[in-house]
Amino acid sequence: MEKLNKIREELLNSVRNLTDNQLNKIVEEGTWSIAQVLEHLYLMEENVVRLIGHALQQEEFEAPGNFPLHVVADRTKKISAPDFLNPATNYASLDKLQEKLAASRTSLEKIAKETSEEELNQKTFAHRRFGVLTLNQWISLVGYHEQRHVGQIEEIKQAVIK
Repeated sequence: MEKLNKIREELLNSVRNLTDNQLNKIVEEGTWSIAQVLEHLYLMEENVVRLIGHALQQEEFEAPGNFPLHVVADRTKKISAPDFLNPATNYASLDKLQEKLAASRTSLEKIAKETSEEELNQKTFAHRRFGVLTLNQWISLVGYHEQRHVGQIEEIKQAVIK
């Protein structure tokens, strides 16, 4: 969780000095605003918590694959989010987005803390693209995913701040 929290700190530092108008500005049709990226990160983390909770209730699970999670942070490979992780298009304030991100992180930390290392390393569920991952790998995936989007936010900021 320490690595995830460092990435989260980097994320929040990258948007800290932006106005709500800058956060919500769409620089190119068909792309997300920074606010939408933040909303997407919240939705993803909440979904992972929900799926981990479901996996913990299962008695049978598949063996994990060996997908190299660090490649998730690589922005040279385009990955489209599934519809249920697409953010809303409504205007959002930084305060509200930070509240959502804090809530999803609290949920993730709670489930990780309350789950034994054995379960985190043995119980699994499948990712639609990356195959079967352990619960610990899913937790790590949240960090790599967020790191990927820090890069996206930095790109958007360049166009917004001009």
